[in-house]
Amino acid sequence: MEAPLYPDFSFDASAPSSAQPAYWVGPRHLAGDDGRLYDVAADTLAGLGWTSLTIVRGRHEPDEAPEDRQVLRSTVLHISPDTLRWAQWVAADEPFHLGELPIAWQISARADASSPLAQWSAYFTPDIPGEALVDFLVALDAREQPAVPLAGPELVLDAVTAHGWLRDIDQPAAGATDPTFTSHLSLGEVPPLIQDADPGVLAAETDEAGPTGWQAWAEPVLGAPCLWAASFGPSVPHDLVACFATALSSTAPVLRRVLPESTRERLLRAPAG
Repeated sequence: MEAPLYPDFSFDASAPSSAQPAYWVGPRHLAGDDGRLYDVAADTLAGLGWTSLTIVRGRHEPDEAPEDRQVLRSTVLHISPDTLRWAQWVAADEPFHLGELPIAWQISARADASSPLAQWSAYFTPDIPGEALVDFLVALDAREQPAVPLAGPELVLDAVTAHGWLRDIDQPAAGATDPTFTSHLSLGEVPPLIQDADPGVLAAETDEAGPTGWQAWAEPVLGAPCLWAASFGPSVPHDLVACFATALSSTAPVLRRVLPESTRERLLRAPAG
């Protein structure tokens, strides 16, 4: 008997959603992931030549006959050819939460192949637009040194303001929001459990402000659950975050068959084809 690792996500591009009518929709940051967040990232990484590893797990209940044992299978780890960067689909492993949402992808990089530790990690929940995740991965793959910073934080804010986002009134050098004040990008204290080589992430006292990293999220209704969230560790290069931000805030419509319930009425849509 086999059981899916994460039943809410399809690993099959021929899933029933593909038979649903397709629409061009916008704004992109509220369009969700079309139920294909695994597929779009995994297909991109395969096209870039990354190696995928399948981890097989089993679950055995007391007094359960061997033939009834459940085997859980999922392709969960993708590694770049130089082994300096990797992406893990962690939704299957009962991940920790970000903004009350489970982490779906964790992407990491290290400076030296001789070190087993990541220099930085970035985290993405379900319903984050796949286009933004893909552009982040492509930019990461193109970098010769994925852990070396090449630009300052201003590059990230320039990326979204170029698409009409507004700088935060109180912190114009550290935050921006879309014109409807629904999606946000902020350079602030990183949440708990974020992995990073910056020793301050673990050393910060409870009454002290910890290291800062870029945080992004969409909150369709104030005080209601977020649609998606992303967290970038303090050591994630700003130019990589800028690639994510550029794709996230793009005004170009995206193709969708599955629309998020919480933002469906906010989306502009036109039939595709």
